Amino acid sequence: MPAVTVEDTTTLPRVPLPAPRTVRRRTRSVTTAPSGFEGEGFPVRRAFAGVDLRDLDPFLHMDQMGEVEYAPGEPKGTSWHPHRGFETVTYIIDGTFEHADSHGGGGTISNGDTQWMTAGGGVLHIERPPEHLVASGGLFHGLQLWVNLPRAQKWVEPRYQDLRADASVLLASADAGAFLRVIAGDVAGHRGPGSTYTPMAMVHATVSPGATLDLPWDPSFNALVYVLSGAGSVGIDAAPVRTGQLAVLGPGDTVTVRGAVHQESRTPALDVVVLGGRPIREPIAMYGPFVMNTRQEVVDAFDDFRAGRLGSVPALRVPHDTVRGETGQ
Repeated sequence: MPAVTVEDTTTLPRVPLPAPRTVRRRTRSVTTAPSGFEGEGFPVRRAFAGVDLRDLDPFLHMDQMGEVEYAPGEPKGTSWHPHRGFETVTYIIDGTFEHADSHGGGGTISNGDTQWMTAGGGVLHIERPPEHLVASGGLFHGLQLWVNLPRAQKWVEPRYQDLRADASVLLASADAGAFLRVIAGDVAGHRGPGSTYTPMAMVHATVSPGATLDLPWDPSFNALVYVLSGAGSVGIDAAPVRTGQLAVLGPGDTVTVRGAVHQESRTPALDVVVLGGRPIREPIAMYGPFVMNTRQEVVDAFDDFRAGRLGSVPALRVPHDTVRGETGQ
């Protein structure tokens, strides 16, 4: 069960019912994420595997990390590695993760917190469970999303946002059958805490069995619905979806998600992440940890990494405040 919950959704601000003549989005495709391993060996589902980058734009990659119950000694992370040209968004649904980067950013996130790291012109970073969790084991479940940066922002100074769970905007559907956590972007006039270069929205929704969520969605954004757990349907065409599947929706101004009446005992509700952003529509040259506009820029990024121009390890930790800088919205 997600860490951020409420006892009574009827006490939350409501997302209004769709206005007359609202265009509900239709499902264009449903794909199933293959399973694999990342870093030193933690299990992931590759949420965007097999989906054309043009349908994902401005998003590039997403891993569902876990859900896994680690035994003592089993929790794993990543080694130090570089990034340039995009942003990483790490959302911890349950469990604890540590992050540090060569620009002085970092910290510990747990149970509904989000790390939003803008790699920009280049940074080294590391992600791992804290030592006490390695020793004890425990539940771990989260997401990491890669968000592209437009050409004009690919060389911005790296920055780090530490978004605590209690900063997420909590909403309910019109009938309170769905519970929403808005992490970034504007949903029905309610803005999440994440500051983004690329106009986008990110929402974690829990839809009760048999309930329907009609979510107002910027018509200039694409719309993706990824199922963290449970079963249900998406779109005006009610395309069936289940755990580990991604639905790509067509144009419109409302995203519709329905929870199946009957859920497995392990998943009492349908949990989804709804993503959307304004497509950048620029050339993408992507290899490993670098996302640029040309092949030569990727080659240059590898050269800069080997020459130590992306930072040094360990980082020099300096006092810093949560960045609330430039926003594309």
